[in-house]
Amino acid sequence: MAVKLQIVQVEVPEKTNVILGQAHFIKTVEDLYEAIVTSVPTASFGIAFCEASGHRLVRVEGNDEELKKLAAKTALEVGAGHFFVIYLKGAWPINVLNAIKNVQEVVTLFCATANPVQVIVAETEQGRAVLGVVDGFKPVGVEGEAERRERVEFLRRIGYKRG
Repeated sequence: MAVKLQIVQVEVPEKTNVILGQAHFIKTVEDLYEAIVTSVPTASFGIAFCEASGHRLVRVEGNDEELKKLAAKTALEVGAGHFFVIYLKGAWPINVLNAIKNVQEVVTLFCATANPVQVIVAETEQGRAVLGVVDGFKPVGVEGEAERRERVEFLRRIGYKRG
């Protein structure tokens, strides 16, 4: 038995976040839709979910046609069973992650980011699996006092910390 490794580059448009994960049931795409729309009703999003049995289709939901198309394209390129991708605009992943984690079918989340993302995929005779993701770039050092102040000020400027 041979294993073929592949790296899939995930497209992440400007001002868009992507959430990658794995779930286990055909109703996942609808439940993810409900989790997002009830968390941030004003967000634009597209979701795609790869079935692992039965018809083995990429199921698609969302409220933004372009993000739905991009989600479907990404899901098909990764092509791993029960893999899902969510593209999100007008909200931060932090606004929806707990709701997504609480969806009964969700098994794991690989990442939630606006950074460049690569998915490491293994392919066997049976199918494909996500081994992990590369989210952004490797660190170049440890923050100093100036970078710490910048981080603290940023979080307050965007309203995620008080004071």
